[in-house]
Amino acid sequence: MRNFIAKRIESVPPSGIRRFFDIAATMKDVISLGIGEPDFVTPTPILRAGIHSLRLGDTHYTSNSGTKELRDAVAVMLKHLYDAAYDPEEEILITVGASEALHLALSAVLDPGDEVIVPEPCFVAYTPEVVFAGGVPVTVPTYVRNNFQVTGEDIERAVTPQTKAILIGYPNNPTGAVMSRENLIQVGDVARRHDLLIISDELYSRLVYHRTHVCVPTLPGLRERTVLVNGFSKGYAMTGWRLGYVTAPKDIMAAMRKIHQYTIMSAPTMSQAAGLEAILHGEYYVHEMVAEYDRRRELLIQGLNSLGLDCFEPQGAFYAFPSVAQTGMDDETFSEALLLEEQVAVVPGSAFGPSGKGFVRICYATAYEKIEQALDHMKRFMRRHG
Repeated sequence: MRNFIAKRIESVPPSGIRRFFDIAATMKDVISLGIGEPDFVTPTPILRAGIHSLRLGDTHYTSNSGTKELRDAVAVMLKHLYDAAYDPEEEILITVGASEALHLALSAVLDPGDEVIVPEPCFVAYTPEVVFAGGVPVTVPTYVRNNFQVTGEDIERAVTPQTKAILIGYPNNPTGAVMSRENLIQVGDVARRHDLLIISDELYSRLVYHRTHVCVPTLPGLRERTVLVNGFSKGYAMTGWRLGYVTAPKDIMAAMRKIHQYTIMSAPTMSQAAGLEAILHGEYYVHEMVAEYDRRRELLIQGLNSLGLDCFEPQGAFYAFPSVAQTGMDDETFSEALLLEEQVAVVPGSAFGPSGKGFVRICYATAYEKIEQALDHMKRFMRRHG
């Protein structure tokens, strides 16, 4: 019998994260610093809004674009936070998480063979999604010496006649890096000069520490060539609600909406009700969570550096990305040994691209006391291996 699997799907390896989670699932008392998910329960008013929606019988489809109330609220929020102005009727689409938004953006703009420049380390789905959409990912390494920020020169060197888009994600998963305004302007200059689209994944935009997030489409000349991907999962602790949104110029949005209409219909109705409550009355909880993440961040970074696991200071998201070079182990060996010997689960940096080799991702979206325990376990581990 013939092989029915598409070659582009076979060309993408399984996620490099899963093997370690599969091992951890067979063990008792594992301290997991691997899963990139808030440990907070969705704030109570947001939960109640979703439940109230169900009790009212709001169990039917909404408009393909999402409820008008939620799109209006997203528009007001973006204007308030970043002075980014979007028409909720023609430039905002409510999606099933930021993941669908990314899929729609790539599927809408890529023809077979189109190249997309992707800085690494990056979220594990970026390069596979480019491939699934028929494109060709062109990865560009970033380095700890530059705080894992991509530069305009890095992007410029990767541009070819086939380049169509730049896909960036800051605040960054897995490094916690945040792009400076200056570097973003340089990247924008390259995009304008070569007439490229920017797809900017800003899912962690609410999780920044002691600085202000720079929203890419608000930079000079970038609004009309930027697709902005965002969602509710991280800032509002709503991962399981699967709710995101995307903004784009009208012509690109029309193409994305077409794909969304045929594949999804609409985002979950009760999730949209919860998302509306999050925007209208959830700001207190965002600040409360960010303050707690910041407290955990300081504990973890100080602890890692004291153990000899050199770690630059992440300024966004909820990840640390320390080097494990001192141990003499590569990142996969380190991660497996730490899990088996000390029951602490982290993710090898190579799961996020070749430039992540020699690092591990540690998520501090877990209780402060758990991080303290993990550091104690890692201290024992480093005494043996450091």
